Amino acid sequence: MGSISRPVTEFCLDLYNKLNRNAEDTNIVFSPMSISVALSLIHLGAKNNTAAQIEEVLHVRNAAGRGSLGSDLASTAPEVEPEGSQEQQPSLSQCNKDGDLNHKALQALLLELQNLGERYVLTLANNLFIQQGFELRQQFLLCSKELYGAMLQTVDFHGAVEATRTKINTWVERETQGKIKELFAPGVIDTNALLVLANVIYFKASWEYKFEEQKTVQRDFKLNENEKKPVQMMYQKGTFKLGYVEEMGAQVLELPYAQKLLSMIILLPGDVADGSTSGLEQIESTMTYENLMLWASSEHMVETTVEVYLPRFKLEGTFNLNEVLQEMGMTDIFTESKADLSAMSFSKSLVLSNVVHKAYVEVNEEGTVAAAGTGAVTVRRSLPLTEVFMADHPFLFFIRHNPTSTILFFGKLCSP
Repeated sequence: MGSISRPVTEFCLDLYNKLNRNAEDTNIVFSPMSISVALSLIHLGAKNNTAAQIEEVLHVRNAAGRGSLGSDLASTAPEVEPEGSQEQQPSLSQCNKDGDLNHKALQALLLELQNLGERYVLTLANNLFIQQGFELRQQFLLCSKELYGAMLQTVDFHGAVEATRTKINTWVERETQGKIKELFAPGVIDTNALLVLANVIYFKASWEYKFEEQKTVQRDFKLNENEKKPVQMMYQKGTFKLGYVEEMGAQVLELPYAQKLLSMIILLPGDVADGSTSGLEQIESTMTYENLMLWASSEHMVETTVEVYLPRFKLEGTFNLNEVLQEMGMTDIFTESKADLSAMSFSKSLVLSNVVHKAYVEVNEEGTVAAAGTGAVTVRRSLPLTEVFMADHPFLFFIRHNPTSTILFFGKLCSP
């Protein structure tokens, strides 16, 4: 399943760089895993160049340029079908064909993530909302349900857009146990919408080693060179994996969740004397897939006694991804003259109307609640008996599924 981890991470870094362009002092949080699943579900219904562009964005396009899985799903039906014609009997075996996007491997990962044990709550849910009057292919419906548990709902965007928006938001809020409200803000869905995909991920877990609440004290967090703000700073002393990126003076800490199945990895820039965030920018500019894997790998981290200072924080991020995905190369699916969703529907005019992603992360003494609805060398150095990890200035973090190294959430904390 490492085959899933790399493309999810590469997509994660591409997306972070786009979202971070004009967000120097802004918190960011999103779920690359959640958005990858959403786009993979759409990919099931795409053909030809539309499918190829999704594969490129998700980093699963191979050099040979094979046809996509979407093409396989559609190959059982002729290009043009007269009204009322019978679609060939759908079959589960059609869902199993490997194209450039390995849907079965993604499905296996989703099953693993939803069976982490009783100390975790991890819910992934997908729903497709389509304008009434569009007939969907039975093969697509079968595969989207089989692979991603996606259920289709026919709605009336054209005649009852507000009621439809409320219906979708209510479903999202229920699936995320009330954490994600208003996935679609007023005006985001208009009366021209045809297809809306809602994808949510809700995550709650306890730390393997909890912070004691009575040790949480108020401390200053340096927002930038000139500004500070008081935060509730959690503290514990324990044995943790700690790494060091020599060139940048950055520390890398792994905080495991229950049974160490998942971990939060924190990339903390060196604390420059003036509290400048240039260390953060240095990490961002050298953060390739290879470097990220190296910095956070077990071989390059040492188990040692660490005094950990970490602020309590809640982050919420809402992104309309239409523009970003088009910049990344997914242009055809939003354009009526070019979109090819013929593996999804018999209609030639179906386009993707909106991709909106919302993520929620809360970190406290007990653990983490998170939801979403998208060249340097590490060296071992001689460590003192007790290291201090003082997260009192901006840092990056991600939540990783350790058995597969898949990044579920990625974020930047500038202001707790």
